[in-house]
Amino acid sequence: MHILTIVGARPQFVKAAVVSRAFARHGQVKEEIVHTGQHHDTNMSEVFFSEMEIPHPTYHLGVSGLGHGAMTGRMMEKLDSVFTEQRPDLVLVYGDTNSTLAGALAACKLHIPIAHVEAGLRSFNMQMPEEVNRILTDRVSSLLFCPTSVAMDNLRKEGYPFGDMELVMSGDVMLDAARYYAQRSERQSSILNTIDGSDFLLCTVHRAENTDDPEKLRHIFSALAEINKEVKVVCPLHPRTRKIAIDRGLELPFTVVDPVGYFDMLELLKHCKAVLTDSGGLQKEAYFFAKPCITLRNETEWTELVDAGCNILAGAERDKILVSWATVKAGSFNFRENLYGDGHAAEEIVETILSGRWN
Repeated sequence: MHILTIVGARPQFVKAAVVSRAFARHGQVKEEIVHTGQHHDTNMSEVFFSEMEIPHPTYHLGVSGLGHGAMTGRMMEKLDSVFTEQRPDLVLVYGDTNSTLAGALAACKLHIPIAHVEAGLRSFNMQMPEEVNRILTDRVSSLLFCPTSVAMDNLRKEGYPFGDMELVMSGDVMLDAARYYAQRSERQSSILNTIDGSDFLLCTVHRAENTDDPEKLRHIFSALAEINKEVKVVCPLHPRTRKIAIDRGLELPFTVVDPVGYFDMLELLKHCKAVLTDSGGLQKEAYFFAKPCITLRNETEWTELVDAGCNILAGAERDKILVSWATVKAGSFNFRENLYGDGHAAEEIVETILSGRWN
């Protein structure tokens, strides 16, 4: 079976590493990776391929730094040529990025079956580009691999499956990755040597809805500055976001480091006291390592974490963030519930694909 896997952003590299390893174990698949180029700098892309032993992409499309429409359209144009040349049996896409949607739409137009890993997620906020990408990708996919029962329920409420689609409760491949790579990160990461002191909080801020809104960014950084008076806040910050903050005269009186690789992030997660983030994936990873999470958004696609009391939605308002931090300090949290499967999602995905039931 010939499969083309589409990746472009950091979380997709992590997920693809796990599934590619499962393909290799079975030995019945020729998998080739197509890197759209969406994340193209070394820290956001190349370091992941080297650290995680992901096969080098057969194709690198070099599409980045454009608006949503232009980026998606350019990717589709280039993917159309790749798909026409290769005629794969299946196109595999991950998550909810522009790369995901471009891969799904380009394959659909050529009548190539699509498998979507992380299907069924919904934040119910159509202002988020990711929400649009998720919904459209799900609708044109043949195989929908859901990481949680909530995701399965979301699809069923929308009338899925349609036609010959197959819905599969696979579990979350990010849990597979966290368990596998956590054993290696301690040996390969030295990030903790750069942090003075053992008690710290981990924070990431990268979503355009926060970084491109001066008022939201001011509120977030003001809250982080206040929290940092009690506990050190360590914030891996993209140079673009740091420049925006400096240009707007915002102070950063907490520990700012450059973007980190996956192993460094795992070590920060393992040793931090709690997480503050506007990332989707990091909310789950916090749960994997039994860390309470304050989400710097008004909604999340991982609603089960909020229902379980492990995740607090604070948005981007200073006072709400500080109230959430007070709740985290005073609270006790239950991380024992098995929300994301048993850590063997990749095997479930590969076995379903190889079964051919969907074709």
